Amino acid sequence: MEIQMMQKGHILWDKTILFAQSCSWKAGSYLAERMKVNAFKDWERVVAAIENENIIGYCTLSEKDELSEEYEYSPFIGFVFVDEQHRGKRISEKMIQHILSYAKSIGFRTVYIMSGEQGLYEKYGFEKIGDFHTIYGTKDQLFHISL
Repeated sequence: MEIQMMQKGHILWDKTILFAQSCSWKAGSYLAERMKVNAFKDWERVVAAIENENIIGYCTLSEKDELSEEYEYSPFIGFVFVDEQHRGKRISEKMIQHILSYAKSIGFRTVYIMSGEQGLYEKYGFEKIGDFHTIYGTKDQLFHISL
């Protein structure tokens, strides 16, 4: 398994769009649409996990996520998804570690993630800041990690 960090024009960009729009998670189609129109800043990235030339997972590093604009937290890891057949192999952790390394290399000292998952991101070194309302009218946990 390998991790690829990409922007529009990457050889796996279109393949990742197809995987995201057909995956079992409803947010995948939203990521696919963002990728189709390249709704990313120059420094933002999509990360894909690849096994046997197939996309098996993805996530992003972006300025904002589902937290309302009133909060100045940035950047965010978002859209963390691993295909059901490949879960339990620490693929999310490998993608996140790849993103954290990249974020540090471009000058970020803290990275955030919003999640409803209990106990997942703490395993990767994230600490919970609190519960926040999202732009979708739901409530999720906000986590951070220092780089």
